[in-house]
Amino acid sequence: MRGWAGDTTGGWRRDAGARRIGALVVLRIAGQDRDMEIHDNGPQRNAFDIETASRENTNYRTVAWSGAHLQVVLMSIEPGSSIGLEVHYGTDQFIRLDAGQGRVVMGPSEKDLPFEQDITDGWSVQVPAGTWHDIINTGSEPLKLYTIYAPTHHAQGIVQETAADAEADEEAGRDEPPAFAEEVDTKGEDKA
Repeated sequence: MRGWAGDTTGGWRRDAGARRIGALVVLRIAGQDRDMEIHDNGPQRNAFDIETASRENTNYRTVAWSGAHLQVVLMSIEPGSSIGLEVHYGTDQFIRLDAGQGRVVMGPSEKDLPFEQDITDGWSVQVPAGTWHDIINTGSEPLKLYTIYAPTHHAQGIVQETAADAEADEEAGRDEPPAFAEEVDTKGEDKA
């Protein structure tokens, strides 16, 4: 059951549940007023409380919604860890922190990262396509964030419990955008 958001080894809260339905993962979060269901239903209408979902997510990466032109992804980064230095050619990225503290670095190449900024709850980061970037958790609690890729960047509904799971899925070709997503014109090797 590796990668299910509701498992007890790294999923959502115990009062939440998840199940995989084909390419879809359904996440249930027990709220004060009502329960919330999050599932990547592809390019269909959708709504959910993204701040609560972001704060409750304990997986490294949970794809919450995939459209033809953008994608919403929840992430949880452990203290001392990072998303990993990466670049997305042909994909702009918006990142918002909902809990924790960190540092963002960005620049034109792996070895030239002149932009540095400490970030915390409420901060957003905008990463233009082709920009090398990393977000490092500098705090003592998990860094909770969501990111929006434009266009879609990951497999529809994929849940990756750890960064190692994400890397393995990418290497095995299991983390490719769905067929309905806009094609990306890449100009270099893209590490997700």
